[in-house]
Amino acid sequence: MTLAKSPPVAMPVVGPVVGPVAASQTAISVLTALLEARTGQQIAAYRSWRLDTALKPLLRDRKLDTLDQLVTQLLEGSDRLIGDRIVDALVNQETSFFRDAQVFELLVEAVAAAQAERRRVRIWCAGCSTGQEPLSLAMAFAERHQTSGAPMPEIVATDVSEAALARARAGRFSQFEIQRGLPVRQMIRWFDTTGSDWVAKPELVKLVSFRRMNLVSDQPPPGRFDIILCRNVLLYLSTQTKTHVFPKLADALNPGGMLVLGAGETVIGQTKAFEPSKAFRGFYQLQGEEGRSQAVG
Repeated sequence: MTLAKSPPVAMPVVGPVVGPVAASQTAISVLTALLEARTGQQIAAYRSWRLDTALKPLLRDRKLDTLDQLVTQLLEGSDRLIGDRIVDALVNQETSFFRDAQVFELLVEAVAAAQAERRRVRIWCAGCSTGQEPLSLAMAFAERHQTSGAPMPEIVATDVSEAALARARAGRFSQFEIQRGLPVRQMIRWFDTTGSDWVAKPELVKLVSFRRMNLVSDQPPPGRFDIILCRNVLLYLSTQTKTHVFPKLADALNPGGMLVLGAGETVIGQTKAFEPSKAFRGFYQLQGEEGRSQAVG
């Protein structure tokens, strides 16, 4: 999803540390509190192992041996950027090109239907990570434009992580990343090789407007959208946080607009702003002004 400025986080008080287990528990408590305060994302207790995995590069960079030493530096407050770097490392950035290919096929159909009814269609990718999702959209619609002359939709992509956005804007991917979901034909058409990496051509990257945004605390990009992709983002938010996010998504959509969530996510039982789309299986249709007001309420 660089990180939005936020008020100081109320950290758990660090008491006397007796042995490595107590220290580890303290570090976990502080780090998970920081992540949730900044982004709304939670790390379940059974996934606390991910802290050590995600923060190892930062520990090496700072020549530290343990998470407790990192937390000590955080609480000392001498480095104003350390909190940003910790959260940046902990935010889940799992993504790939054309993830769930059927979703992209339906998106092309949904955009075509919207274009038949109104002016230029706008798409917002919320939680775009390192850019594979919006770049996949850009490829799909650019190729559609080349073959049929259909207008290009406007694509806006946001994320809370400045490091992820920097990579997205650069369009630079490893061999492993480029092979995840990207057909060879499009790999050759839209990317050039630079050493062992693949770099998206400028004409592809310029089709996407990348912006930093904290989905929990910031306002959505200006204007309203016809389609919002917020896939595999809500999975990591608490129920209470979701009640604040859904109204934002509803208010950012045009009447009749649609929300696309991840395969393991749903609006059912969580908001009255959306209902399953009858035309596009797996998408959620905005119910209009009545649904919008119910979402806010």
